Amino acid sequence: MAEAQVYLVTGGCGFIGEHIVELLSKQDYVSEVRVFDVAASEEVKKFTTATTHVTVMKGDIRDYNLLLAAMRGVHVVIHTAATVDYRNTVPFWEMKAVNVGGTENVLRACCFLSIPYIVYTSSVAAVGPNSWREPMLRGTEDTKYSGEVELPYGKTKAMAEKLVLEANGRKLSNGGKLATCIIRPNTIYGEKQTVLKHLYLHVKAKNGVLNYLEPEDSERNSTYVGNVAWMHVLAARSLPLQPDLLAGQVYYAYDDTPTKKSFLVRYQLLLRMDPAIRLGSHVPYWKMWLLVHIYRIIKTLLSPFWKLHPFLDLSLLNTIATTFSYETDKAFRHFGYKPLYSWEESKFRTIEWLKSATGN
Repeated sequence: MAEAQVYLVTGGCGFIGEHIVELLSKQDYVSEVRVFDVAASEEVKKFTTATTHVTVMKGDIRDYNLLLAAMRGVHVVIHTAATVDYRNTVPFWEMKAVNVGGTENVLRACCFLSIPYIVYTSSVAAVGPNSWREPMLRGTEDTKYSGEVELPYGKTKAMAEKLVLEANGRKLSNGGKLATCIIRPNTIYGEKQTVLKHLYLHVKAKNGVLNYLEPEDSERNSTYVGNVAWMHVLAARSLPLQPDLLAGQVYYAYDDTPTKKSFLVRYQLLLRMDPAIRLGSHVPYWKMWLLVHIYRIIKTLLSPFWKLHPFLDLSLLNTIATTFSYETDKAFRHFGYKPLYSWEESKFRTIEWLKSATGN
């Protein structure tokens, strides 16, 4: 890797993608960061430096010909583009077309253009929780966990993961071999997380009380977006250097954000932002289960006349109410990953953005 590298980031204008683009632009071994995104925001061009140029190309990963045009001359692909839907508001066929069909297009283009390295952004939702709500407590990448994935979004990510892992070692047009690896984040927070912004506004409208659905003893990993992006950058850098070690591997994303009583992460972020925020009480599962089913009935009855705002879906409720955590250092062992930002730094950066985004 003596020559300067050209990286393509699909979904590079998205929540994770933009942070990856920012970090890549600061690496002296990268000459160009090419962003391929259906949104194609010109804002990411601000990350251009004296040595690294950021270019933006508008396109949908479902369009194979556009992908080919964007990927010519690329050395490494970081594939983050996806339709992310936890509330089941996007039809499954449409989400599958992007998350699975689009991923298949990226892999095909890599083989046709002989681009040998791809890092894929997956999700812990590709693993579980399953439809039986079986918990996973402090698992690792080697933990066996079976059953049908609960979230429809997770199902599409599991299908895409299968494609990426099966493509590892596939023959390229120039006779080389494709090397793939996967990063699996859990809950991600940080700048430009619109969910956190909406949560703050919702809590303020409810007299500053933050109630929560997770059981008191629940555990779930939350990771700062800057650290998730940094793991991608390190994996993409190391995959060409150590393909025998990284190729075909899956890595959970992690940092030192607390995992116990996961609802406290949200509370600490909002409290630091606004000292008037108060921690409320746990909303029992049975109560939310009942509300979800009542909402379904009302939605069905009113659908010919009125489109209701999205509400909590049963699959999302089951996911929130189920402990699903991991404890691993595999990324450190394989490519030297250490969080770029501490928990305190992550809180500070997130809160500063949230203050700006809400005019506080």
